[in-house]
Amino acid sequence: MPKWILGSLGAALFALVAGFAVISGTAGPANAQAITVYKTPWCGCCTAWVKHLQRDGLDVRVIEREDLAPVRASLGVPDQLASCHTAEIDGYAIEGHVPAADIRRLLKERPAGAGLSVPGMPMGSPGMETPN
Repeated sequence: MPKWILGSLGAALFALVAGFAVISGTAGPANAQAITVYKTPWCGCCTAWVKHLQRDGLDVRVIEREDLAPVRASLGVPDQLASCHTAEIDGYAIEGHVPAADIRRLLKERPAGAGLSVPGMPMGSPGMETPN
């Protein structure tokens, strides 16, 4: 069973499900790296997350699908880690509103995990910002 790095947005930390490591995000170089984002056509917060990734210099390809469950299944994302969009970058699955800095760190450190996840739609995460 693949290991997952989970998000705890309140503390801006991500930890492996197995508890092997804790990762906090730092901005990486703005080298364009290709990421494919799967989202539903009607999700505004997903579009905001895509813009967050683009501002960080990632080369984003968006594929809109009515049903993301088959995408999650093909990438091995467990149901309990599901969010409103799924992405794939360099063999890693990215689930939910993961900060671009944490994606960069994942790619730099290349841990033996399946990817990063911020389950649900936590307020304050990239794409879920509020004025207050």
